[in-house]
Amino acid sequence: MDEHSESAPSRLEVYCRVRRQSEMLCKPLTVEDYVVQTMPDVSPPKWHLAHASWFFETFILVPYVSGYRPFDVRFHPLFNSYYQGVGTPFPRDRRGLLSRPSVVDIYRYRRHVDEAMNELMVRLDDRDESRDIRLLIKLGLHHEQQHQELLLTDIKHILGNNPLVPVYAEDRFAEEEEVPVPLRWIKVQGGETAVGHDGNGFCFDNELPRHRMRMNEFLLANRLVTNAEYLEFIDDGGYANPLLWLADGWTAVQREGWQAPLYWRKTDGAWRYFTLAGEEPLTAEEPVCHVSYFEADAFATWAGKRLPSEEEWEHAAGTAGLWPGNYLESGRFRPQAARTGEGVLQLGGDVWEWTQSAYRPYPGFRPWANAVGEYNGKFMCSQMVLRGGSCATPESHIRKSYRNFFYPHNRWQFMGIRLAQDA
Repeated sequence: MDEHSESAPSRLEVYCRVRRQSEMLCKPLTVEDYVVQTMPDVSPPKWHLAHASWFFETFILVPYVSGYRPFDVRFHPLFNSYYQGVGTPFPRDRRGLLSRPSVVDIYRYRRHVDEAMNELMVRLDDRDESRDIRLLIKLGLHHEQQHQELLLTDIKHILGNNPLVPVYAEDRFAEEEEVPVPLRWIKVQGGETAVGHDGNGFCFDNELPRHRMRMNEFLLANRLVTNAEYLEFIDDGGYANPLLWLADGWTAVQREGWQAPLYWRKTDGAWRYFTLAGEEPLTAEEPVCHVSYFEADAFATWAGKRLPSEEEWEHAAGTAGLWPGNYLESGRFRPQAARTGEGVLQLGGDVWEWTQSAYRPYPGFRPWANAVGEYNGKFMCSQMVLRGGSCATPESHIRKSYRNFFYPHNRWQFMGIRLAQDA
Protein backbone atom coordinates (compact mmCIF):
# COMPACT_ATOMS: atom_id res chain seq x y z
CA MET A 1 0.00 0.00 0.00
CA ASP A 2 2.96 2.33 0.39
CA GLU A 3 2.88 5.04 -2.24
CA HIS A 4 5.80 5.06 -4.66
CA SER A 5 5.95 8.86 -4.69
CA GLU A 6 5.91 11.27 -1.77
CA SER A 7 3.88 13.76 -3.80
CA ALA A 8 0.54 14.93 -2.42
CA PRO A 9 -1.55 13.46 -5.29
CA SER A 10 -0.06 10.01 -4.63
CA ARG A 11 -0.84 10.22 -0.93
CA LEU A 12 -4.36 11.41 -1.67
CA GLU A 13 -4.94 8.60 -4.13
CA VAL A 14 -3.86 5.94 -1.66
CA TYR A 15 -5.86 7.52 1.14
CA CYS A 16 -9.03 7.77 -0.94
CA ARG A 17 -8.68 4.21 -2.24
CA VAL A 18 -8.39 2.71 1.23
CA ARG A 19 -11.22 4.80 2.66
CA ARG A 20 -13.46 3.93 -0.29
CA GLN A 21 -12.76 0.21 0.14
CA SER A 22 -14.13 0.21 3.69
CA GLU A 23 -17.40 1.71 2.51
CA MET A 24 -17.65 -0.66 -0.46
CA LEU A 25 -17.45 -3.60 1.95
CA CYS A 26 -20.56 -2.24 3.68
CA LYS A 27 -22.57 -1.77 0.48
CA PRO A 28 -24.35 -5.17 0.71
CA LEU A 29 -25.59 -4.44 4.25
CA THR A 30 -29.04 -3.29 5.26
CA VAL A 31 -29.17 -0.44 7.75
CA GLU A 32 -30.21 -2.94 10.44
CA ASP A 33 -26.99 -4.93 9.93
CA TYR A 34 -24.80 -1.96 10.86
CA VAL A 35 -25.58 -2.01 14.58
CA VAL A 36 -25.58 -5.73 15.49
CA GLN A 37 -23.00 -7.14 17.93
CA THR A 38 -23.19 -10.93 18.26
CA MET A 39 -20.42 -11.35 20.85
CA PRO A 40 -17.88 -9.13 22.64
CA ASP A 41 -15.17 -9.81 20.01
CA VAL A 42 -17.47 -8.62 17.21
CA SER A 43 -17.99 -4.90 16.62
CA PRO A 44 -20.97 -3.48 14.71
CA PRO A 45 -20.01 -2.48 11.15
CA LYS A 46 -20.84 1.17 11.79
CA TRP A 47 -18.44 1.15 14.75
CA HIS A 48 -15.58 0.02 12.47
CA LEU A 49 -16.37 2.83 10.01
CA ALA A 50 -16.40 5.38 12.80
CA HIS A 51 -13.35 4.06 14.65
CA ALA A 52 -11.12 4.27 11.57
CA SER A 53 -12.15 7.93 11.22
CA TRP A 54 -11.62 8.51 14.94
CA PHE A 55 -8.03 7.30 14.50
CA PHE A 56 -7.24 9.94 11.86
CA GLU A 57 -9.04 12.63 13.83
CA THR A 58 -7.44 11.80 17.18
CA PHE A 59 -3.85 11.17 16.17
CA ILE A 60 -3.47 13.52 13.18
CA LEU A 61 -6.14 16.20 12.80
CA VAL A 62 -6.55 17.32 16.42
CA PRO A 63 -2.84 17.57 17.29
CA TYR A 64 -1.49 18.79 13.93
CA VAL A 65 -4.18 20.95 12.27
CA SER A 66 -4.61 24.38 13.83
CA GLY A 67 -8.26 25.28 14.18
CA TYR A 68 -9.58 21.81 13.36
CA ARG A 69 -13.02 21.27 14.86
CA PRO A 70 -13.97 17.66 15.68
CA PHE A 71 -17.19 16.51 14.08
CA ASP A 72 -18.72 15.76 17.48
CA VAL A 73 -16.62 15.70 20.66
CA ARG A 74 -19.08 13.20 22.16
CA PHE A 75 -17.84 10.61 19.63
CA HIS A 76 -14.39 10.52 21.20
CA PRO A 77 -15.01 7.89 23.90
CA LEU A 78 -17.56 5.98 21.81
CA PHE A 79 -15.12 5.10 19.03
CA ASN A 80 -11.91 4.81 21.01
CA SER A 81 -10.99 1.12 20.93
CA TYR A 82 -8.36 0.63 23.63
CA TYR A 83 -6.17 3.75 23.73
CA GLN A 84 -6.24 4.53 27.44
CA GLY A 85 -3.62 7.25 26.91
CA VAL A 86 -6.14 9.48 25.13
CA GLY A 87 -9.24 8.84 27.22
CA THR A 88 -11.57 6.17 28.58
CA PRO A 89 -13.02 3.98 25.81
CA PHE A 90 -16.69 3.00 25.77
CA PRO A 91 -16.92 -0.67 26.88
CA ARG A 92 -16.17 -3.01 24.00
CA ASP A 93 -18.91 -5.49 24.83
CA ARG A 94 -21.56 -2.72 24.76
CA ARG A 95 -20.88 -1.30 21.29
CA GLY A 96 -24.02 -3.01 20.00
CA LEU A 97 -26.13 -0.84 22.33
CA LEU A 98 -25.23 2.30 20.39
CA SER A 99 -28.23 2.77 18.10
CA ARG A 100 -27.13 6.40 17.91
CA PRO A 101 -25.24 8.03 16.27
CA SER A 102 -27.08 6.84 13.21
CA VAL A 103 -25.49 5.21 10.18
CA VAL A 104 -26.12 8.46 8.28
CA ASP A 105 -24.24 10.38 10.96
CA ILE A 106 -21.32 7.94 10.79
CA TYR A 107 -20.98 8.52 7.03
CA ARG A 108 -21.20 12.28 7.62
CA TYR A 109 -18.39 11.87 10.18
CA ARG A 110 -16.27 10.08 7.59
CA ARG A 111 -16.84 12.87 5.05
CA HIS A 112 -15.88 15.48 7.63
CA VAL A 113 -12.62 13.70 8.45
CA ASP A 114 -11.83 13.01 4.79
CA GLU A 115 -12.22 16.67 3.82
CA ALA A 116 -9.84 17.76 6.58
CA MET A 117 -7.34 15.00 5.76
CA ASN A 118 -7.37 15.91 2.07
CA GLU A 119 -6.65 19.54 2.86
CA LEU A 120 -3.84 18.54 5.19
CA MET A 121 -2.15 16.20 2.72
CA VAL A 122 -2.07 18.86 0.03
CA ARG A 123 -0.18 21.18 2.39
CA LEU A 124 2.47 18.70 3.59
CA ASP A 125 6.05 19.76 2.93
CA ASP A 126 9.51 18.54 3.96
CA ARG A 127 9.48 19.77 7.55
CA ASP A 128 10.09 17.29 10.36
CA GLU A 129 6.50 17.68 11.50
CA SER A 130 5.27 16.75 8.02
CA ARG A 131 7.40 13.60 8.07
CA ASP A 132 5.78 12.66 11.38
CA ILE A 133 2.34 13.24 9.86
CA ARG A 134 3.16 11.13 6.79
CA LEU A 135 4.17 8.22 9.02
CA LEU A 136 0.95 8.56 11.00
CA ILE A 137 -1.08 8.63 7.77
CA LYS A 138 0.54 5.36 6.68
CA LEU A 139 -0.19 3.87 10.08
CA GLY A 140 -3.78 5.08 9.89
CA LEU A 141 -4.30 3.54 6.47
CA HIS A 142 -2.84 0.18 7.50
CA HIS A 143 -4.98 0.41 10.62
CA GLU A 144 -8.07 0.91 8.45
CA GLN A 145 -7.08 -2.08 6.31
CA GLN A 146 -6.97 -4.17 9.48
CA HIS A 147 -10.52 -3.04 10.14
CA GLN A 148 -11.53 -3.98 6.61
CA GLU A 149 -10.65 -7.57 7.45
CA LEU A 150 -12.44 -7.25 10.77
CA LEU A 151 -15.48 -5.84 8.94
CA LEU A 152 -15.73 -8.99 6.83
CA THR A 153 -15.16 -11.38 9.71
CA ASP A 154 -17.62 -9.55 11.94
CA ILE A 155 -20.23 -9.30 9.17
CA LYS A 156 -19.87 -13.06 8.66
CA HIS A 157 -20.45 -13.68 12.37
CA ILE A 158 -23.45 -11.35 12.39
CA LEU A 159 -25.08 -13.01 9.37
CA GLY A 160 -23.95 -16.51 10.33
CA ASN A 161 -25.79 -16.26 13.64
CA ASN A 162 -29.02 -15.29 11.92
CA PRO A 163 -31.34 -18.32 11.43
CA LEU A 164 -32.29 -16.91 8.02
CA VAL A 165 -28.62 -17.42 6.95
CA PRO A 166 -28.58 -14.22 4.88
CA VAL A 167 -26.34 -13.87 1.84
CA TYR A 168 -23.77 -11.08 2.02
CA ALA A 169 -22.59 -11.40 -1.59
CA GLU A 170 -23.55 -13.89 -4.28
CA ASP A 171 -20.79 -16.22 -5.43
CA ARG A 172 -19.75 -14.76 -8.80
CA PHE A 173 -17.17 -17.42 -9.51
CA ALA A 174 -17.82 -20.42 -11.71
CA GLU A 175 -17.40 -23.80 -10.09
CA GLU A 176 -14.09 -25.38 -10.94
CA GLU A 177 -13.50 -29.10 -10.80
CA GLU A 178 -11.29 -29.63 -7.80
CA VAL A 179 -8.33 -31.96 -8.18
CA PRO A 180 -6.89 -32.76 -4.76
CA VAL A 181 -3.29 -31.63 -4.36
CA PRO A 182 -1.41 -34.44 -2.61
CA LEU A 183 0.13 -33.60 0.73
CA ARG A 184 3.90 -33.42 0.37
CA TRP A 185 6.61 -32.49 2.80
CA ILE A 186 9.02 -29.75 1.78
CA LYS A 187 12.44 -29.82 3.40
CA VAL A 188 13.47 -26.38 4.65
CA GLN A 189 17.15 -25.97 5.32
CA GLY A 190 18.26 -24.83 8.76
CA GLY A 191 21.12 -22.54 9.71
CA GLU A 192 21.28 -18.86 10.50
CA THR A 193 18.40 -16.72 9.27
CA ALA A 194 17.08 -13.18 9.72
CA VAL A 195 13.65 -12.69 11.29
CA GLY A 196 11.64 -9.48 11.27
CA HIS A 197 10.97 -6.65 8.85
CA ASP A 198 13.78 -5.88 6.43
CA GLY A 199 13.22 -2.12 6.35
CA ASN A 200 11.63 -2.05 2.89
CA GLY A 201 8.32 -0.20 3.23
CA PHE A 202 5.91 0.07 6.12
CA CYS A 203 5.77 -2.27 9.10
CA PHE A 204 4.24 -2.33 12.56
CA ASP A 205 6.47 -1.96 15.59
CA ASN A 206 5.98 -5.61 16.60
CA GLU A 207 7.84 -6.71 13.44
CA LEU A 208 11.01 -5.06 14.72
CA PRO A 209 13.87 -5.20 15.32
CA ARG A 210 15.11 -7.54 12.63
CA HIS A 211 17.36 -10.08 14.31
CA ARG A 212 19.30 -13.20 13.48
CA MET A 213 18.75 -16.66 14.86
CA ARG A 214 19.67 -20.24 14.13
CA MET A 215 17.14 -22.95 13.42
CA ASN A 216 17.22 -26.64 12.70
CA GLU A 217 16.20 -28.17 9.41
CA PHE A 218 12.50 -29.01 9.34
CA LEU A 219 9.72 -30.22 7.06
CA LEU A 220 6.73 -28.07 6.14
CA ALA A 221 3.50 -29.23 4.50
CA ASN A 222 3.20 -28.05 0.92
CA ARG A 223 -0.40 -26.92 1.45
CA LEU A 224 -2.98 -26.12 4.09
CA VAL A 225 -5.05 -28.74 5.91
CA THR A 226 -8.32 -29.32 4.05
CA ASN A 227 -11.90 -29.74 5.20
CA ALA A 228 -11.75 -33.41 4.21
CA GLU A 229 -8.69 -34.01 6.37
CA TYR A 230 -10.22 -32.19 9.30
CA LEU A 231 -13.39 -34.22 8.88
CA GLU A 232 -11.30 -37.37 9.42
CA PHE A 233 -10.21 -35.91 12.76
CA ILE A 234 -13.86 -35.30 13.69
CA ASP A 235 -14.98 -38.76 12.57
CA ASP A 236 -12.16 -40.33 14.59
CA GLY A 237 -13.56 -38.76 17.76
CA GLY A 238 -11.11 -35.87 17.89
CA TYR A 239 -13.47 -33.65 19.88
CA ALA A 240 -14.14 -36.44 22.38
CA ASN A 241 -10.53 -37.44 23.12
CA PRO A 242 -9.00 -35.35 25.95
CA LEU A 243 -5.55 -36.82 25.28
CA LEU A 244 -5.30 -34.74 22.09
CA TRP A 245 -5.98 -31.41 23.73
CA LEU A 246 -4.12 -28.87 25.79
CA ALA A 247 -5.74 -28.46 29.20
CA ASP A 248 -7.27 -25.07 28.40
CA GLY A 249 -8.33 -26.38 25.01
CA TRP A 250 -10.19 -29.32 26.52
CA THR A 251 -11.88 -26.93 28.94
CA ALA A 252 -12.98 -24.78 26.00
CA VAL A 253 -14.34 -27.82 24.14
CA GLN A 254 -16.41 -28.81 27.16
CA ARG A 255 -17.54 -25.29 28.00
CA GLU A 256 -18.46 -24.25 24.45
CA GLY A 257 -19.68 -27.61 23.22
CA TRP A 258 -17.39 -27.56 20.18
CA GLN A 259 -17.91 -30.48 17.81
CA ALA A 260 -16.63 -28.94 14.58
CA PRO A 261 -15.18 -25.66 13.26
CA LEU A 262 -17.25 -22.51 13.58
CA TYR A 263 -20.03 -22.26 10.93
CA TRP A 264 -20.16 -26.04 10.34
CA ARG A 265 -23.61 -27.60 10.78
CA LYS A 266 -24.70 -31.18 10.28
CA THR A 267 -28.03 -31.57 8.48
CA ASP A 268 -29.55 -34.96 7.62
CA GLY A 269 -26.19 -36.61 8.20
CA ALA A 270 -24.26 -34.24 5.89
CA TRP A 271 -22.02 -31.35 6.87
CA ARG A 272 -22.80 -27.89 5.59
CA TYR A 273 -21.12 -24.59 6.38
CA PHE A 274 -21.93 -20.93 6.27
CA THR A 275 -20.04 -18.71 3.84
CA LEU A 276 -20.57 -15.08 2.94
CA ALA A 277 -22.42 -16.42 -0.11
CA GLY A 278 -24.82 -18.32 2.15
CA GLU A 279 -24.91 -21.85 3.52
CA GLU A 280 -23.45 -24.55 1.27
CA PRO A 281 -22.45 -28.21 1.31
CA LEU A 282 -18.96 -28.67 2.74
CA THR A 283 -16.29 -28.39 0.03
CA ALA A 284 -13.79 -31.15 0.71
CA GLU A 285 -10.61 -29.63 -0.75
CA GLU A 286 -10.97 -26.10 0.59
CA PRO A 287 -8.70 -25.25 3.52
CA VAL A 288 -10.35 -25.80 6.86
CA CYS A 289 -11.23 -22.42 8.33
CA HIS A 290 -12.47 -20.83 11.55
CA VAL A 291 -10.59 -23.09 13.92
CA SER A 292 -8.99 -21.98 17.17
CA TYR A 293 -5.38 -22.51 18.16
CA PHE A 294 -6.61 -25.24 20.49
CA GLU A 295 -8.26 -27.06 17.56
CA ALA A 296 -5.22 -26.57 15.32
CA ASP A 297 -2.92 -27.97 18.00
CA ALA A 298 -5.24 -30.92 18.71
CA PHE A 299 -5.43 -31.75 15.00
CA ALA A 300 -1.65 -31.62 14.69
CA THR A 301 -1.29 -33.93 17.71
CA TRP A 302 -3.83 -36.35 16.21
CA ALA A 303 -1.93 -36.29 12.90
CA GLY A 304 1.38 -36.99 14.66
CA LYS A 305 2.79 -33.62 13.54
CA ARG A 306 3.06 -30.12 14.98
CA LEU A 307 2.45 -26.51 14.07
CA PRO A 308 5.40 -24.50 12.73
CA SER A 309 6.97 -21.77 14.81
CA GLU A 310 6.54 -18.26 13.47
CA GLU A 311 10.27 -18.11 12.74
CA GLU A 312 10.08 -21.33 10.74
CA TRP A 313 7.09 -19.97 8.83
CA GLU A 314 8.89 -16.71 7.99
CA HIS A 315 12.07 -18.58 7.01
CA ALA A 316 10.08 -20.84 4.66
CA ALA A 317 8.21 -17.85 3.21
CA GLY A 318 11.52 -16.12 2.62
CA THR A 319 12.70 -18.96 0.42
CA ALA A 320 9.36 -19.96 -1.13
CA GLY A 321 7.89 -16.51 -1.82
CA LEU A 322 4.68 -15.19 -0.28
CA TRP A 323 2.88 -13.96 -3.40
CA PRO A 324 0.49 -14.40 -5.15
CA GLY A 325 -2.52 -15.45 -3.10
CA ASN A 326 -6.25 -15.30 -2.51
CA TYR A 327 -6.81 -11.97 -0.73
CA LEU A 328 -9.70 -9.56 -0.19
CA GLU A 329 -9.29 -8.08 -3.67
CA SER A 330 -10.29 -11.39 -5.29
CA GLY A 331 -13.84 -10.79 -4.07
CA ARG A 332 -14.25 -14.46 -3.13
CA PHE A 333 -14.17 -13.89 0.63
CA ARG A 334 -13.52 -17.57 1.28
CA PRO A 335 -10.48 -19.86 1.12
CA GLN A 336 -9.71 -21.64 -2.12
CA ALA A 337 -8.54 -25.17 -2.68
CA ALA A 338 -4.82 -25.52 -3.43
CA ARG A 339 -3.88 -25.54 -7.10
CA THR A 340 -1.11 -27.64 -8.52
CA GLY A 341 2.32 -26.15 -8.07
CA GLU A 342 5.80 -26.79 -6.82
CA GLY A 343 7.16 -26.04 -3.37
CA VAL A 344 5.15 -24.52 -0.55
CA LEU A 345 1.69 -23.41 -1.70
CA GLN A 346 -0.91 -21.07 -0.16
CA LEU A 347 1.54 -19.13 1.99
CA GLY A 348 -0.26 -15.87 1.24
CA GLY A 349 -4.00 -15.42 1.65
CA ASP A 350 -6.79 -18.01 2.07
CA VAL A 351 -6.45 -18.43 5.86
CA TRP A 352 -4.27 -17.09 8.64
CA GLU A 353 -2.01 -19.94 9.72
CA TRP A 354 -1.67 -20.69 13.41
CA THR A 355 1.89 -21.10 14.63
CA GLN A 356 3.08 -22.67 17.88
CA SER A 357 4.66 -19.33 18.88
CA ALA A 358 3.42 -17.20 21.73
CA TYR A 359 3.06 -13.53 20.85
CA ARG A 360 6.05 -11.94 22.50
CA PRO A 361 8.43 -9.03 21.87
CA TYR A 362 11.43 -9.56 19.63
CA PRO A 363 14.81 -9.00 21.31
CA GLY A 364 15.27 -5.24 21.68
CA PHE A 365 11.63 -4.41 20.90
CA ARG A 366 10.60 -0.80 21.49
CA PRO A 367 6.97 0.29 21.07
CA TRP A 368 6.14 3.46 19.18
CA ALA A 369 6.22 6.67 21.18
CA ASN A 370 3.17 8.33 22.71
CA ALA A 371 -0.38 6.92 22.59
CA VAL A 372 0.12 4.92 19.37
CA GLY A 373 2.59 2.87 21.38
CA GLU A 374 -0.50 1.06 22.73
CA TYR A 375 -1.07 -0.38 19.23
CA ASN A 376 0.69 -3.74 19.68
CA GLY A 377 3.04 -3.99 22.62
CA LYS A 378 0.54 -4.14 25.45
CA PHE A 379 -1.05 -7.27 23.97
CA MET A 380 2.13 -9.35 24.19
CA CYS A 381 0.68 -11.76 26.74
CA SER A 382 -1.46 -14.92 26.49
CA GLN A 383 -1.90 -14.74 22.70
CA MET A 384 -0.57 -16.81 19.81
CA VAL A 385 0.91 -15.70 16.49
CA LEU A 386 -0.65 -16.32 13.07
CA ARG A 387 1.05 -15.71 9.74
CA GLY A 388 0.25 -15.27 6.05
CA GLY A 389 -2.97 -13.31 5.72
CA SER A 390 -6.38 -14.53 4.61
CA CYS A 391 -9.04 -14.20 1.94
CA ALA A 392 -10.24 -11.12 3.87
CA THR A 393 -6.81 -9.43 4.11
CA PRO A 394 -6.07 -6.58 1.68
CA GLU A 395 -3.12 -7.69 -0.46
CA SER A 396 -1.26 -4.39 -0.09
CA HIS A 397 -1.46 -4.76 3.68
CA ILE A 398 0.31 -8.10 4.13
CA ARG A 399 4.01 -9.02 4.10
CA LYS A 400 6.20 -11.93 5.14
CA SER A 401 7.14 -10.40 8.49
CA TYR A 402 3.53 -9.54 9.46
CA ARG A 403 2.61 -10.89 12.91
CA ASN A 404 -1.09 -11.33 13.60
CA PHE A 405 -2.12 -12.44 17.08
CA PHE A 406 -5.22 -13.76 18.80
CA TYR A 407 -6.15 -15.60 21.95
CA PRO A 408 -5.99 -19.39 21.55
CA HIS A 409 -9.76 -19.83 21.91
CA ASN A 410 -10.62 -17.30 19.15
CA ARG A 411 -11.93 -18.75 15.90
CA TRP A 412 -14.24 -16.23 14.22
CA GLN A 413 -11.34 -14.93 12.13
CA PHE A 414 -10.35 -16.76 8.90
CA MET A 415 -7.93 -19.08 10.74
CA GLY A 416 -6.53 -22.37 9.45
CA ILE A 417 -3.78 -24.95 9.78
CA ARG A 418 -0.49 -25.86 8.15
CA LEU A 419 1.48 -28.77 9.58
CA ALA A 420 5.19 -29.10 10.22
CA GLN A 421 7.49 -31.81 11.54
CA ASP A 422 11.10 -32.20 12.53
CA ALA A 423 13.42 -33.39 9.79
